[in-house]
Amino acid sequence: MEKEVTITDYTGLGAFEVSFEMLKLAEKNKKDNIFLNAGRGNPNWINTKARLAFNRLIEFGIKDSLRTIEKADMAGYTTLKGIGQRFEAFLEPDDDEIDKFLIDVMDYIEIDLKLNIDEVIKEFIDGAIGNNYPVPSRCLKNTEIILNRFMEKILYNGVHLEDKTQIFPTEGGTAAIVYIFNSLKRNKLVVPGDKIAINTPIFTPYLQLPGLSEFNLVETLITSDESDHWNIPETEIEKLSDPDIKAFFLVNPSNPGSKAFNQETLQALKRAVEKNPNLIIITDDVYGTFVQDFQSVYSVVPYNTILVYSFSKLFGATGWRLGLIAMQEDNVFDRLISELDPEDIEKLDKRYDIVTHDTAELPFIERIVADSRSVGLYHTAGLSTPQQIMEVLFAFTHLIHRKETDPYFEACESLIDERYQDLLKAMKLEPDNSKENAKYYTLVDIYHLAEIRFGKKFRTYLEENFDYLEFLLNLADKNGVVLMDGTGFGASSGTLRISQANLPTEDYYLIGKQIINLLKEYYSDYLKKRE
Repeated sequence: MEKEVTITDYTGLGAFEVSFEMLKLAEKNKKDNIFLNAGRGNPNWINTKARLAFNRLIEFGIKDSLRTIEKADMAGYTTLKGIGQRFEAFLEPDDDEIDKFLIDVMDYIEIDLKLNIDEVIKEFIDGAIGNNYPVPSRCLKNTEIILNRFMEKILYNGVHLEDKTQIFPTEGGTAAIVYIFNSLKRNKLVVPGDKIAINTPIFTPYLQLPGLSEFNLVETLITSDESDHWNIPETEIEKLSDPDIKAFFLVNPSNPGSKAFNQETLQALKRAVEKNPNLIIITDDVYGTFVQDFQSVYSVVPYNTILVYSFSKLFGATGWRLGLIAMQEDNVFDRLISELDPEDIEKLDKRYDIVTHDTAELPFIERIVADSRSVGLYHTAGLSTPQQIMEVLFAFTHLIHRKETDPYFEACESLIDERYQDLLKAMKLEPDNSKENAKYYTLVDIYHLAEIRFGKKFRTYLEENFDYLEFLLNLADKNGVVLMDGTGFGASSGTLRISQANLPTEDYYLIGKQIINLLKEYYSDYLKKRE
């Protein structure tokens, strides 16, 4: 006889691990419903233009390499002189939309960025082919310029930082976070026992990372609330004024709340930094492009902030693992390292002296690069060159529109909005159409929903008689719907996270209905017990 699954089977597991286990139940659900997994944030769309352009770079690169060596399946190497002209001659912009895009890219390189076209095209072609180590190790020369222009356009809301920012492309946002935490520890910027503030609710692994044995940091929660659209109350932000808090970690727009901070919150953070000038801020802005007029914390307090961005969500590229770290050249991290105890500085000098004999001049972002390859392999560090060029091509799909609207961005926002509206309509909830709402995720409080639909007494009954995971378990086991447990993100008990990214649009109305139908079953049992 098959073992009956209970909530105790999931006790102690992380939110994503619980979700993975519930997939097995949902696929064989008791009602034979269609299996609907809205737990993951992986988008079910892709950007086609950049991918097709990448193929054209490869095609031309092989053809151009045959100019120097052609034996069996062997081609040679590209040459710098005239490569831009050869590439332009290869393209057929009158007959092919992708070739027209690449001509627009070349125009942008020469007219807007004023870069040498031969140098840039050779970097693109060699990078796409992947025939050389990444040089420099941190970021290809022209790639950094282009990514800086893209980041300023999408995240800074008019603040000029591209000429002052250094970029380190990484294997997705996840690797960026791991690299940052590791180097903060290595360089004594945070040490075991230090206090680190985390804005909650937040992406589950970010709650878990500081407490791991290799970091052993003390967490201070800076709590946001749905009643204020997940902005941070000023009373919470004031906690950051405490000099004992060494670092502050946040996701903006938030995950799972899916809301961007408003100007009041951003300015309150700026005031907190003025009171605590040594505060380190790490902001993950992966969902920023889903909010119009978004402004990153990095653009408000760049001296204190490390920015993490990923191309995965907007461009449907989670499998490519494309992220980056961005830091201002003049920053608090380098200053704090210079102010360490002489003994610590001496130890760091020994750690990095195989990279440079002038370790005092080695900036923190280069230390992150070195640490990412255990220092000794610094000379072969850096994100693979094909991945770096893919980031550039994604960036160019937006940059070529200059000040015009980007139809791809608009299509992404429209798709997410339609799914969000259908979900809320099915549950008869009022949508939040504020400009700060990215709508990538929705948090649903089942206790609040129970009160709206069936009254306060039923809500009390539900809260007092059922563990918060039981509703989630039954939703998978009986109805075939997998959602994420919001409490694993630091949200209140009874909160479910729904991703509007990874299912066909028509499924979101069904998900809303399945949530309501299961609540009706609980309500029916409640009425029977009252008889």
